[in-house]
Amino acid sequence: MKIFAFAFAALVGSAALPVLAQETPAPKTEPKPVATDTAAVAGREPVSVMTEHEVKIGGKTIRYRATAGYLVLKSDKGEPRANMFYVAYTKLGEDDPAKRPLMFSFNGGPGASSVWLHLGGLGPKRVNMGPRGEAVPPPASWSDNEWSWLDETDLVFVDPMSTGFTRPAKGAEAKPFHGFTGDLESLADFIQLWTTRNARWASPRFLVGESYGTTRVAALADRLQQKYDYYLNGVVLVSSILNFQTARFAPGNDVPYPLFLPTYTATAWYHGKLRGAWAQTLAGALRRAETFAARDYTLALMEGDALAPAEFERVAGELAALTGLPVEFVRRKNLRVSIGQFIRELRRDEGIAVGRLDSSVAGVLDESEGEGGPGGGNAFDPSMEAINGPYANAISDYLRRDLQFETDLHYEVLTQVGPWDYTNVQNTYLNVAENLKRAMTRNAFMKVWIANGYYDLATPYYATDWTVRHMNLPKAVRGHISQTHYEAGHMMYTHLEAQKQLKADFARWIDAVLREQKLR
Repeated sequence: MKIFAFAFAALVGSAALPVLAQETPAPKTEPKPVATDTAAVAGREPVSVMTEHEVKIGGKTIRYRATAGYLVLKSDKGEPRANMFYVAYTKLGEDDPAKRPLMFSFNGGPGASSVWLHLGGLGPKRVNMGPRGEAVPPPASWSDNEWSWLDETDLVFVDPMSTGFTRPAKGAEAKPFHGFTGDLESLADFIQLWTTRNARWASPRFLVGESYGTTRVAALADRLQQKYDYYLNGVVLVSSILNFQTARFAPGNDVPYPLFLPTYTATAWYHGKLRGAWAQTLAGALRRAETFAARDYTLALMEGDALAPAEFERVAGELAALTGLPVEFVRRKNLRVSIGQFIRELRRDEGIAVGRLDSSVAGVLDESEGEGGPGGGNAFDPSMEAINGPYANAISDYLRRDLQFETDLHYEVLTQVGPWDYTNVQNTYLNVAENLKRAMTRNAFMKVWIANGYYDLATPYYATDWTVRHMNLPKAVRGHISQTHYEAGHMMYTHLEAQKQLKADFARWIDAVLREQKLR
């Protein structure tokens, strides 16, 4: 059902989009058009499309309004700089903003749109996948998400510059936004502007980020306080990475190897590559891996080339046992196995590579690709391919057919924005744990919840644990961080059982936060 024309010529491209042949289940109620911003209709701002829907979550019917559109970010001189695309879901019938929480959602990359959290775990619709996130034949379909977070909070999904439908304003450039500082400033400006225009300053306010999105929101919590006096009630980090030293397999940086080891062990356990009584359960295997990583393995790496030959052999043997890799391979790599090496070596004899985003997923090993770099980048990742096509197809279909947002622009699910500008941290590793610490100490009410998957080789759970333990938080706020773990990967919500648990954990967490702060 067409609502009205999308009249913003600068944002209309010429590329034709594929037509999906498979029908998506119809919404339980037809989208109902509502009033739009008169300034937008007059041409002063891009038009936003608003429709009304309902979804059943936890047995209760939630009626909501969906708004798909743009906010225009302007310079201090009032010149348009960016057309930021977003989709907002607000519960109908809630007239008092103080009684309705508000959450802004970001994915990562850099270069990723908001589609993963939007149509994966949080929004009122979800992409239909197999129960463990298995790939499905094209075209993709979507349906109601009964584990959406919309029953607990209003949701705003934001596409950073060059992702989704977000583009520079006419005459402006994208490059200033393609870096840590430019990205952070633009998203802080977006949050302040959206909150102001929608009269939501009285609402309890939360941020959620995934992957590099956790880097964003940890720094945003600090930035919003410093620039806009915008204080948050809570921050959610899904598949967290705050300290980049924990994930950079660079010469001279031995920090990542022990921190990735427990996820190597979890992966080897899942694929049946471990032996011994200790490996009968995942919990038992992880206990052994964590103990070895924190003690003997770390000490061995600290010795470097001075490590005694007998100790080298002992450590190599234990690494082989905990990773399922041949001991000869571990020796050859000098006790240091990177992600790119591990995901291709574990099942090499079968011609199989395991996933980086989700190491429980397996695919065909292509020997011609090489290792794809120490971090596994650019090498074929079967877990990425399993979700990339379905999510890209589903969002393009959903925005047009259900939310009635019309444009010829291609929705950029994951786009190239590199080289990402890290000039704010010359000759060091980016570490936004310090930003989060500052935000937590200056706003001692703010709570942080971190969710990580055991099969996530992009942002391993043990690296997150290490980062939290090394934040040097004052005791007064040290207990304000809580963590949960799931037998799933980077996008843990693609595993149906993990998504159910994630929603249950979120409902308990936000209820506890609001009750403690006497907002519920």
